[in-house]
Amino acid sequence: MNLSLLSHSETPPRVPLIELEDRWRNPGPVLRQGASDMHAAPIAVSRWMHHGEAPLEATNDGSGTFHCISLNLKCASLIFHHAGRKLIHGRLPAGVVQVTAPGTRVSARFESAMDVLHLFVPQRVLAECHEDLFQRPHAGDIVLGDPRLIRDPALERLGQALAVCKTEGTALGRVFIDSVSLAIVSRLVARHFSMPAARGREPSALPQWRINRVSEFVESHLAENISLADIAASTGLTRMHFAAQFRRATGMRPHEYLLQKRIERAQDLLRTSKHSILDVAFSCGFRSQAHFTTVFKRLVGATPKYWQTTALDAA
Repeated sequence: MNLSLLSHSETPPRVPLIELEDRWRNPGPVLRQGASDMHAAPIAVSRWMHHGEAPLEATNDGSGTFHCISLNLKCASLIFHHAGRKLIHGRLPAGVVQVTAPGTRVSARFESAMDVLHLFVPQRVLAECHEDLFQRPHAGDIVLGDPRLIRDPALERLGQALAVCKTEGTALGRVFIDSVSLAIVSRLVARHFSMPAARGREPSALPQWRINRVSEFVESHLAENISLADIAASTGLTRMHFAAQFRRATGMRPHEYLLQKRIERAQDLLRTSKHSILDVAFSCGFRSQAHFTTVFKRLVGATPKYWQTTALDAA
C-alpha cells in the first residue's frame, strides 16, 4: 500500500473555529501560538460552558498582554471577583459584557449553568481600532480598565451572531468570526474613548428610597398588567426620567427588573404550592403559559416543570 498516496488523499480534520475552553478563560493553542509574535496575534475566540450539576469555583491570573472580553450567552447565577473586589453576586442576565484588562486576577463561583464567549484581544487590534475610529494613532498602550458590566444591544446581537456560527467549516467561517469579533472590539474602543465626553450628560442614579418604592409597588401588583408609566408614577417621576435613572442605579431596564421579580415569585410558588404551571403563570402577571415558559427558561435556564421537579427533589 502506498502510504504517502493515502496520506495526501485523506481529508484533513476540520479544526473548530471557536474552541471550548478546558479551563475557565484559557483560550487554547490559538492565543498561545500568537503570543510569540504580537504583530501577528489574532483575536482569539473561545467558549466556556458549565452544565451546572454542582457549583464550580475557578480562578485565572489573567494574561499579561491580552484583554479578555466576556459575553454572557445565558442567564446565570455566580459570584465574580475582579482584582480582589466582588463585582457580581447573584443573577447575571444574558447579553451582559464585561472587560478585564491585562494582568488582572479574576475568580468566580458558578452556582448555575454557564455559557459565555471569551474574546482575547491583543494591543495591536486595539490600536488599529482606535486609529480607524479617530483617524490618528493612540499614544501608548490602550487599557480598557473599567470592569463594570455593560448592557449594549448591539454588543448583545454581535455576541449572539458568534454563538450561532458553526464551529467547524470553511475559510468563510473564519472570516465571519474575525469580522464580528473586530466589530465587538471596535465598539468597545469607541465606547471607552467617548465615555469622558458623555459622562456629564449621564442621568443621575435613582436614589435608594425611590428604588424601595419601586420594589414595594412591583411586589404588590405582580399579578396585574404593570406598565412603565405605572412604575414611574409610584416614584413620582415621568417615564423618561425614571427609566434612565433606574437603569443608571441598577444596571437593568425597568422591564427586565419586572420580569425578574415575576420569575422569582413564580419560583417561590412552584417550590411551595400545588398550583398548576398555568395558575402560577397567571398569578405572576403572565398572560399565557407559553410566554411564561419562554421567559422562565431564558432567565433560569430550565423550563418551569423541570425546575420545579429538580427543586422538589432537592428539598
